[in-house]
Amino acid sequence: MGTRAPGRFVSGDLGDLAVSARAGLVREIEASGAFAADPGWRAAFAAVPRHLFVPYYYVVGRAGYERLSGTGPDAEARERWLRGAYEDVPLATRLRDGELLSSSSQPSLMALMLAELRVAPGDRVLEVGAGTGYNAALLAYRLGEERVTTVDLDPEITASARRQLARAGYRPTVVTGDGARGVPARAPYDAVVATCRLPSVPCAWLAQCRPGARVLTPLATGLAALTVRDAGHAEGRFLHTPAYFVPLRGAGRHEGGDGPDPDAPDGVPRPVRENDLFRFLLALTRASLDPWEAYALWEREGRPARERYGVTVDAGRGTGWAWLDDPEGPYAWPLP
Repeated sequence: MGTRAPGRFVSGDLGDLAVSARAGLVREIEASGAFAADPGWRAAFAAVPRHLFVPYYYVVGRAGYERLSGTGPDAEARERWLRGAYEDVPLATRLRDGELLSSSSQPSLMALMLAELRVAPGDRVLEVGAGTGYNAALLAYRLGEERVTTVDLDPEITASARRQLARAGYRPTVVTGDGARGVPARAPYDAVVATCRLPSVPCAWLAQCRPGARVLTPLATGLAALTVRDAGHAEGRFLHTPAYFVPLRGAGRHEGGDGPDPDAPDGVPRPVRENDLFRFLLALTRASLDPWEAYALWEREGRPARERYGVTVDAGRGTGWAWLDDPEGPYAWPLP
C-alpha cells in the first residue's frame, strides 16, 4: 500500500478547502455503498488528491462548455474549480471539435469498480484508458506503483497523465498504445479494468491474465465483471449499476458504437423506450435483436435487471456472446 499522506497541494485557504472537500467526497462515496465489496479503498480515496488530476475541466454553461481552472487571478473562480473537483460527478477534461475525448469518471463509480476488482496485495493490474491518471494513482496507492500499468492510445493523454501522476508522487507504468491489445510486456495480470466503453471483450486481455483474474469492463451501458478461466475463456455477469463511458479509440474500436438503438419503434410504449433497463437490453443485443423482439422478451422475462445478464468469451473461437440468466440457456446474443 502507498504511504503518502494526504497533503494540501494548494496554498493558502484553498489548501484547507482541498483537505475538507476530499474528506467530504470520501464520506459521500462511503454513504453510497461503493466501498462495500472492499472497504480498503476508502484510504486510497482519502489520500489521493483528485484536484491534482483535473488542473482544468469543462462544465456545460449557457454558451456551451465553460473551462474551469486552478490557475488565474480570480480567487472565486479557483475556489469554484476546487469545489467542483471534489463533487461526486464525472468531469470532462479533454475536448476536440466539441467531441469528448477524455474525462475523470464519477468517483463513486470508480470506487465501486475498484472494489469489484477484488484485488489483493501483490496483484498486478492493467488499466485500459489512462484518462487523467487519477484511477492509476488510486491503484498505485493500494497496490504499489510497480504493480500498476495504464494504457491509452492518445500520446497527449498519456503525457498529461504522467505529469499529473508525478505531481501527486506516483509513477506507475504509463503506456501509449491500443488498449484493446493490452500491454503484453507487463503481463501477466491479476486484474484488468477498463475505463472506456467497448463493444466486446478483447481476447488479448485474456491471454495476458493469470487464471482466476478479474476483468471489469464497460459494455453496452453496464459493467461486465468476468473471471478468466484460462487464456481462451472468461465468463461473468453484469453489476447492478448503469455506466456510461467514452468509447475506446484504436484498432479495437467497433465503428458504429454500441449504444442503445435510437430508433426503437414508436409502438413500444414511451416509458418503456426511455427505461434504462430496456435501453440496456437494446444496447447489448443491438447487433442481433430487433427492438420489437427485445420488447417482447423484456416483458415476458419480467423486465430483468442488469444482474441477470452475463457475458462469455471464447478466444479460441474468436467470439463472445451475451446471455440472460444462463450462458447455456435459450437467450444468447453474439457480441460484435
